[in-house]
Formats: sequence, C-alpha cells, structure tokens
Amino acid sequence: SAEIESQGSKARVYGEMLHVDIPFPIPEPDGCKSGIQCPIQKGRSYSYLNKLPVKSEYPSIKLVVKWELVDDQDQMLFCWKIPVQITS
Repeated sequence: SAEIESQGSKARVYGEMLHVDIPFPIPEPDGCKSGIQCPIQKGRSYSYLNKLPVKSEYPSIKLVVKWELVDDQDQMLFCWKIPVQITS
C-alpha cells in the first residue's frame, strides 16, 4: 500500500550493466495510464501493469532491469529489480 500521497506517478527503467544504470525507454512512463488510479492516496493498494519492449537490435545479454515508480516530488513509490536474459 502507498506510503505517500501524489497526484501522479512516473516510471523510470534502467538496465544495470557493469554497475552502471543505462536508461531504457518505455512507451508509457505515466503510471496513471498503466493501471494506477491517480491521485495516489496513502494506505491504499494499487495494481500496476506495463511492458518493456525488447528491440531486435539489443544484443544477447544477461542483465538486471531496475524499475522505479516515482511520485510528483521524484520520491520512490516502489522499485524492483528483475534479472533478464535477452536472446536475439
């Protein structure tokens, strides 16, 4: 459940490679268009759904995807890391 209140939410996605965060563009960074009912209210639970498109030009690689959702003040709403293997 949400710890803070916010009018909106925005996703930031990174690929973690060699301890460097490389930003991944996602088609819809707006969390309010990805299943979250905005404004976000403290103590309520939310479901979030989004996609990470893998382009054919990406190399075959194992990496960790770091997905953050931030509020209006750039404070973290939540963050999770997903080990990913891309095979071309």
